[in-house]
Amino acid sequence: MLASAARRIAGPLAKAGFRPKVEGKRNVPKRGAVILASNHLSFIDSVVITLVAPRMVSFLAKSDYFTGTGVKGWLSRVFFSGVGAVPVERGAGAAAQQALDAGLAILEKGDAFAIYPEGTRSLDGKLYKGRTGVAWLALTAGVPVVPVGIVGTDELQPVGSNRIHRAKVTVRFGKPLDLAHFGPATSGRARRQATDAIMAEIQKLSGQELAGRYNESPAANVVERVKRVLHPERL
Repeated sequence: MLASAARRIAGPLAKAGFRPKVEGKRNVPKRGAVILASNHLSFIDSVVITLVAPRMVSFLAKSDYFTGTGVKGWLSRVFFSGVGAVPVERGAGAAAQQALDAGLAILEKGDAFAIYPEGTRSLDGKLYKGRTGVAWLALTAGVPVVPVGIVGTDELQPVGSNRIHRAKVTVRFGKPLDLAHFGPATSGRARRQATDAIMAEIQKLSGQELAGRYNESPAANVVERVKRVLHPERL
């Protein structure tokens, strides 16, 4: 009830404030579990997707947004709960798998779930290599993936800014992808190929230049560099 009320109030305000252009809205199934896989340019991407999608969409957000105190903490919890955010601990390894499990639980309820295969925001506007967690989710849950291309949110709310600026924003929803033919979720090859197929569609929708690598900070030490070489797949 809170989420739907928030969308009814925030939706018209958002459209009046930055007038997003939405393309392909009919490509999003009106019911049933589905993954919306999008490029990631700004903190506000999740809010934009939630407000313009034709149905409620859940996404993962840092648990910090739900644990604040006082009026500010209460407002944060109300806002993020209202736009479909689900609190999780962010990180790699076990934390990344826990986040995927949270997404799987959303899909198993028959809901729509948004995810960013790049893992984090692009600071240079390029589209980075997708992490295979999105394919694991789709193949495990047996659900379609709708690729999403967002343009302009990096100007609407630039990285590091708390302000909303005037900018032209476009959200393009692509046709649903059935990834079953790539193989089972237990196959690393299937996960990689399915993820690459998703990223190719996102690139067509966003028009971004391909970075050709993962979007991640430099390895902190030799051990971390070795781990990345020995275990190239990223969740």
